[in-house]
Amino acid sequence: MTSKRTAFARSLRQDAGLAEQRAWALLRSGQIDDHKFRRQHPIGRYVADFACDRLRLVIEIDGGIHDRDEVVTLDHLRQTELEALGGTVLRFTNAQALSEPEAITAAVRAHARLIAP
Repeated sequence: MTSKRTAFARSLRQDAGLAEQRAWALLRSGQIDDHKFRRQHPIGRYVADFACDRLRLVIEIDGGIHDRDEVVTLDHLRQTELEALGGTVLRFTNAQALSEPEAITAAVRAHARLIAP
């Protein structure tokens, strides 16, 4: 029997937008220095867009709705809770994921150097 969170995460994977698909193409299968990411991964009471357990890193790809004041507040609360669980959250806009994918790769590598120099 599938839990509600797992079913929700699965539906998010199936409905991923273009920016998330492009980010996943970079992150999947350990392509960045063999760091394995999971897509739409449940962490605590949230589902992270992308998460790497080894780096304790969450990557969020934010669409235009994340510019709304009420969503900014919710994002801040979410990020605070995820960081309280011991992770680091990196945020990129849809535009960045589409036009500057190398920024995601560079950020993952920079974070990995901070964790294990």
